[in-house]
Amino acid sequence: MGPFRLVASDIDGTLITGDRTLSPRTLDVLSRVPVPVVVVTGRPLRWLDQLFEQLPAPLPAICANGAVIYDPDTDTVLRTETLPVDLLLDVTKQLRDAVPDISLAVEVEDGRAFLHEDTWTIRWEHDHRVRVIASPEELTSAPAVKLLARSSTADPDEFLELVSSTLGDRVEATRSSSSALVEISAAGVTKAAGLAWYCERHGITADQVVAFGDMPNDIPLLSWAGRGVAVGNAHPALRAVADEVTGTNDDDGVAVYLSSLFDL
Repeated sequence: MGPFRLVASDIDGTLITGDRTLSPRTLDVLSRVPVPVVVVTGRPLRWLDQLFEQLPAPLPAICANGAVIYDPDTDTVLRTETLPVDLLLDVTKQLRDAVPDISLAVEVEDGRAFLHEDTWTIRWEHDHRVRVIASPEELTSAPAVKLLARSSTADPDEFLELVSSTLGDRVEATRSSSSALVEISAAGVTKAAGLAWYCERHGITADQVVAFGDMPNDIPLLSWAGRGVAVGNAHPALRAVADEVTGTNDDDGVAVYLSSLFDL
């Protein structure tokens, strides 16, 4: 087994294939990994069911890029780090001033609900937990685990740079989408910080963690873990900080690496 006591993996673009499913090989390997597996994702809490329904049992989850830590065994949110209302007010004003075509949305209620402007395009999620705001003030009426900003015209990497330079170190800005969509969390909230908190509770140190990812929001995670592994389809910025690169998500890159690491 070597020194590793925990496996941490991003979901989209990393653990699951392009059609949002876990391959038979990945399911088999996950069932035989001899240490705990934790998913560390930008997904909100309400999106975990799409993964969990494919697994024999749900996995502990660090959601919303580290803002929400969830224990599925007890259906309990163990920790939440939010953007307070006063900061949301300031940040949204700055973004509207800096980006003429910006569209905004927020993850609220620990990520169980999503509020968005009428200019925000909902591509596939349609239920009562997702709704358009009645007025601009509603967007900033409650603390949010994540603020999302989208541009319809910007280059994705350039848009992240613009948002980051506009907001500075008051918040954490990152991206996990192939489009110009930036995810904004409270300062200090990252996948690495969320997983570090979880690991400390279980007596696990960073050097005992192997982590997998594919996008810029995984940079803190792979930098923190004892071994950071990028999948073959990863963004160049993540590949640059990774210790190793495995196969793509569609080629079961995580499963292939774990099979070798644990001699499965």
